[in-house]
Amino acid sequence: MLSRRDILVGTGLAGIAALARPFRNVLASAAQPKTPVNFKVPAGACDCHTHIFGDPQKYSFASPRVYTPEAASVDEMRALHRALHTPRVVIVQPTVYGTDDACTIDAVKQQLPNARGIIALGEKSTDADFDEMHRGGIRGIRINLETGGQADPEVARQKVKVAIERIKDRPWHIELYTRLSVIESIKDQVMASPVPISFDHFGGAQGPLGVSQPGFDTLLSLVHSGKAYVKVSAPYRSSKQAPDYPDVTPLAKALIAANPHRITWGSDWPHPAQIPGRPFTEITPLYQIDDGRDLNQVATWATPAELKLVLAENPARLYGF
Repeated sequence: MLSRRDILVGTGLAGIAALARPFRNVLASAAQPKTPVNFKVPAGACDCHTHIFGDPQKYSFASPRVYTPEAASVDEMRALHRALHTPRVVIVQPTVYGTDDACTIDAVKQQLPNARGIIALGEKSTDADFDEMHRGGIRGIRINLETGGQADPEVARQKVKVAIERIKDRPWHIELYTRLSVIESIKDQVMASPVPISFDHFGGAQGPLGVSQPGFDTLLSLVHSGKAYVKVSAPYRSSKQAPDYPDVTPLAKALIAANPHRITWGSDWPHPAQIPGRPFTEITPLYQIDDGRDLNQVATWATPAELKLVLAENPARLYGF
């Protein structure tokens, strides 16, 4: 017998049904850790890559967009981080809100002083707006090219240029989600940047291709130079070898060895998914990732001293905790 979830997900009415009812609990809840953390998490540890998806009656989705996610609330996030023993969090603007940063900004404010946020750059944002955002915990601008499949280096270069001009006199940084070929093409811009640049999700490196894949050497050199940070986050986006993603381990270890002072970690909770060909108005269920198991893997990639840098000291420096 079909469940209510099966019916909603399996028909074109899913998005309509979701938006016509309270958003919370329309489908499944966002994932919570199933595996207990099996190592001593350093004091002040930070999950540097998360998202909040709020009630669409309050926070409107952009149209068009790549996907429509299930709900993921601040309360659920708090439960996640209690289980992971990570008291600090960075909330990153997801593409589904475009440049309307209200949901991200509000979520950060609810968790101050232990939260920071990364926004999308709006064309109408003023210096006064940035001053207010900074007081509310915002510490950078996100440029997401990969979710929309944008791989033109000139597009990346222009967006990075604009972002640098807007924040060059602030203690902010740029977070860029893209692929290795784009990083290869803008390496000179990264080296010359007056603000730090952080690459999401292993810089787009793919586990099956190993440490010799084109562009990974450039990523390593940027990390080694100290000009770039990399998040060893969301291994499930770099590998299909669930649940422990062993082909990601060489990438993580190589990045940490290149410069442990420039590596951070993030869960990518609540793990938004996108399905090619699915109408963007139709709700796509969140991935059910075991973040406890994933965090335990991070502890196998680094020495205790390196782990303290990756989980606590580097985030404190980059995000201004």
